[in-house]
Amino acid sequence: MSTLANSKNALITETNQQNAAEGVRLIRYVDALREAFEQEMERDERVFIFGLDVDDHKGIQGSTLGLQEKFGKDRVFGTPLSEDAMTGVAIGAAMAGLRPIHVHIRMDFMLLCMNQLVNMAAKAHYMYNGQVSVPLVVRTMIGRSWGQGGQHSQALHSLFMHIPGLKVVAPSNANDAKGCMIAAIRDNNPVIFIEHRLLYAVDGYVPYQSFEQPLGKARVMQEGDDITIIAISHMVMEALRAKKHLETVGITAEIIDPITLWPLDMDTIMQSVAKTGKLLIVDNAWLPCGASSEIMTKVYEHCMEHNLSIPRMARMGFAFTTCPTTKPLENAFYPDSKTIATRAHALVKQSAEAWEIQGNAETEIDAFRGPF
Repeated sequence: MSTLANSKNALITETNQQNAAEGVRLIRYVDALREAFEQEMERDERVFIFGLDVDDHKGIQGSTLGLQEKFGKDRVFGTPLSEDAMTGVAIGAAMAGLRPIHVHIRMDFMLLCMNQLVNMAAKAHYMYNGQVSVPLVVRTMIGRSWGQGGQHSQALHSLFMHIPGLKVVAPSNANDAKGCMIAAIRDNNPVIFIEHRLLYAVDGYVPYQSFEQPLGKARVMQEGDDITIIAISHMVMEALRAKKHLETVGITAEIIDPITLWPLDMDTIMQSVAKTGKLLIVDNAWLPCGASSEIMTKVYEHCMEHNLSIPRMARMGFAFTTCPTTKPLENAFYPDSKTIATRAHALVKQSAEAWEIQGNAETEIDAFRGPF
């Protein structure tokens, strides 16, 4: 073995030893979720998980693998293709004192259970004068690749952000996936937990021990001085890549992941905007009446209320059309690191002249082969 290889292995060993001493290690997003389920099911026998394909041999891209063998078929089980009825079962179980985790393998399918979620789950605590709680987690998957098309790729988080009584979470990394899932399971309110398929294989440092990531708290992913970029779900990955593009021309971007889309942590957002004076919001959804509209409006209202300068603002998201299935059109449909960097550059430089970015935009999409 070469001297270089020996040095590299020694460095990896040293890093692993340091991480072990700090109580963290590198695992995938999907494994962090699975660990959250396992630890919570060990801690609280009221927790159970169910939904279409939960007991499939690949177990929701691996996130539920082995749980049925460990906890039994009464606490981990598949269901018929009946979203409305199964959501009613979940709400009833939660009202009866259990803590269900209900899985929808596509967010698009949740449109079939909106009455249950909006009229029942979200309202119960208020309408029963606080005597009834609905401690329910609804896991739902979004994302792209394989040419998912119009009915399998939508991110509908803004619909749920609109409803009082629901919390909406969309973590972008493994640490927050575990901590937010545990917090969601322990929360006495219904929580919509959004998972982007392209994030499942992304590694992150995650504590061995159980922990809660507080809902309603944003994370500053990278600090910067020239512009604030707020990115949602998988767009955090693209924004972090865009930051590297911008650094080649001397622009430093501050990247913020809201993590919890409702309630929104506007304090963290406003502190960053006050520093940079420029704001780009990159949503993982369409723009009209969306999360980007809400964030931009709140920034404007805050500035007006406190007599502050209005920052220069812009937003990006899906092209306003049904998601195409062909790869070239799909690539044009979604923002990526280059389009984000170009838009941020124009905001900072106030230039109408397009910036030509050199190099390839690294992406995990080309490596994504699906769950099976």
